[in-house]
Amino acid sequence: MRLAIGMATIAIVTSISPSFAANELDQPGAGATDDAIVVTARRKEENVRDVPIPVSVFSAEELDRTSTFNINRLRELIPTLQFNSSNPRNTAVNIRGLGAPFGLTNDGIDPGVGIYIDGVFYARPASASFDFVDIERLEVLRGPQGTLFGRTTTAGAINITTQDPSFEPEGRAELTYGNYGFIQGKATISGPLWGDKLAGRLSFSGTQRDGVITNVALQEDVNDLNNLGLRGKILFEPNTQWRVILAGDFNRQRADCCTQVVAGLAPTLRAANRQFAGIAAALNYTPPSFNAFDRVTDIDSPLFARQDLGGASLTIERSIGSGVLSSISAWRYWNWDPSNDRDFIGLPVTTVSANPSQQRQWSQELRYAGPLAQRVDVVAGAFFFRQTVESQGAQEQGAAASRFLLAPSALAIPALLDGLRQESDIKLDNLSAAIFGQLDWSVTNRLHLLPGVRFNYDRKQADVAQTISGGLSPAMAAQRALQNSILSAQSFQANADDFNVSGQITALYEVNNDTNVYATYARSFKPVGINLGGLPLNAAGQPAVEIATIAPEDVRHLEAGVKSRLPGGVTLDITVFRTTTQDYQTQVVNNTVGVLRGFLANADEVRVQGVEADTRKNFGKWLTLYGSAAFTDARYVSFPDAPSPLELTGGPSVVDASGGRLPGVSRWAASLGGEIRQPVTFSNRDLIAYFGVDASYRSDFSSSATPSRFLNVDGYTLLNLRAGLRAPNGVEIFGWVRNATQTEYFDFLSAAPGGSGLFVGQVGDPRTFGLSVRAPF
Repeated sequence: MRLAIGMATIAIVTSISPSFAANELDQPGAGATDDAIVVTARRKEENVRDVPIPVSVFSAEELDRTSTFNINRLRELIPTLQFNSSNPRNTAVNIRGLGAPFGLTNDGIDPGVGIYIDGVFYARPASASFDFVDIERLEVLRGPQGTLFGRTTTAGAINITTQDPSFEPEGRAELTYGNYGFIQGKATISGPLWGDKLAGRLSFSGTQRDGVITNVALQEDVNDLNNLGLRGKILFEPNTQWRVILAGDFNRQRADCCTQVVAGLAPTLRAANRQFAGIAAALNYTPPSFNAFDRVTDIDSPLFARQDLGGASLTIERSIGSGVLSSISAWRYWNWDPSNDRDFIGLPVTTVSANPSQQRQWSQELRYAGPLAQRVDVVAGAFFFRQTVESQGAQEQGAAASRFLLAPSALAIPALLDGLRQESDIKLDNLSAAIFGQLDWSVTNRLHLLPGVRFNYDRKQADVAQTISGGLSPAMAAQRALQNSILSAQSFQANADDFNVSGQITALYEVNNDTNVYATYARSFKPVGINLGGLPLNAAGQPAVEIATIAPEDVRHLEAGVKSRLPGGVTLDITVFRTTTQDYQTQVVNNTVGVLRGFLANADEVRVQGVEADTRKNFGKWLTLYGSAAFTDARYVSFPDAPSPLELTGGPSVVDASGGRLPGVSRWAASLGGEIRQPVTFSNRDLIAYFGVDASYRSDFSSSATPSRFLNVDGYTLLNLRAGLRAPNGVEIFGWVRNATQTEYFDFLSAAPGGSGLFVGQVGDPRTFGLSVRAPF
């Protein structure tokens, strides 16, 4: 197997993550060298503890066995991975609390956690909502990786490697059925196309599940799953020096989702007739439930999330002496077509809320990994990236909007806002180029120094035009001012560029054959941003163009760790870290509904610090125990002009959030698990029976850009179980239960638009169970 960590090529001898591949049970003493790897850039075999990067690695077998078929479920295995998604477009992947702002997506900023598949950077975070297709291995690298990866990543990287074509015919099929109408099918076929020079591989994955929320007004279930994925590869190896892979993929999502449900009411500083209870009474409306875990809604706008994601890549590798020169050329597309109900209730407040988008990206990476001198290895490369995004937003208000969004008056008649519509035409051109490199200097046989540097240039150009139509017409001047306070026409252009130099220095010391220690200091920059979702109005009623451009983040990172093997075969890895970010890019929400996507702002400074620990113990071939835990303290150091929290609506427009905790980050998080295996005989066949348990815990966390006492998600524990039979020929059948204890928990909470005090939440999945069968052919 070959694994790319940064630009170096690494071969995994055996898996290093929480369970056993099927054939490991046939190997005497399996697990004794479960973390040995070969770093081919230095042409020597070394233990994973020699790699001075906190990294979690999962094989395809491990992900399949724990029903981890997308990044969302990966957070149950990695305590410092956070995943937040109100719909596929509004997906944020964070590591240690950093990476993307909490809330609705703004296309004008870049993710701080890079997602790479076969070395190709995926610019759209929405790609994280798709299923894995025929992957070989997944690695999560924590901390800045800008001196090794083509695209700068200030918080970490998720690096996915898919299976390459084989020169021996092979195939595999898997079928899963579960409650809530869950059906998942996977199939792969691979083999030679032309002797031992050309091979191909074709893979399929499809997932369907009924909705877990009931719309009582329409008597239908929503928030379902409907995913389809195809991936193909052609491998050409004319000789031992050249290796060429042409790959293509197509992914489609057609879900009836995504809504949140009413979770509660917060008292605000507005008059009683402008709070939800007073508004609802005036409109003779009652939500179907104030208990979110009744899982009911009565939204009255069409609901769907349709996206297509795909592309092609060409990877060329050329061996040069002991090194490898690699080129990765890629083109990708993403098309997004949604319909949302952004008031989240059965009143015609916002009847249309959609932001269709089309993205195209081109990337080229060229890198060399190999020896530079007798005791020095080098990884060096150049990267070019261009992205275009076109969006056509629409928001329309309904007959209840005047009463819900405006103070009652003789001017705020129902017809004032009924049919008021804002349409947006947004274009973004994003260009990035970089030169990067890192040395590995063996100062002595035990001490290594690894300096790295990155020269990075980013340029963004945006054109935003928003027009208004509908509503009461003709209207008096005072009424037009009220209309503009909800939805306003605005047009602006913004251009931003930035050049920066970043880098890191790492020291690695081998204390003895079982223990290594390392320390890293890194400085990196998250690119400049542009507000694309619309701007708030200033005191003169005009768009605040002075905040159209958002400063780049300046990240300073310190980390130290120890990787060790203790007596008895126990492995223990501990990492301490501290990251300070100046000009932190955060998402804030205006108290009106007119800013469709919220808007971006820079918090002066945030700080994240903590401790991570990972341990594992193999008891021969028959029992494996593993666990991970993290303490993360993530806070605003200085944010004096933060938006007011929900409960202060109607009062001050800004507050000082300095000292408050960052959203989405649990102070404590852990995952524990194990698998026991036992030989059995069934119908004269030798089989392996196994039973596995995985549990994850997250303590409470803030669910608001500015801490609010009403938007805190309580801590929760999830328990997943699995049991099955495995044959030596690879046939396997197993049953699984997720959320076995039927824990009621929220993925997140958010304030409903309009400032009424209503807040809504996305409830986590209920107990699910099913049966999976897989077989080679």
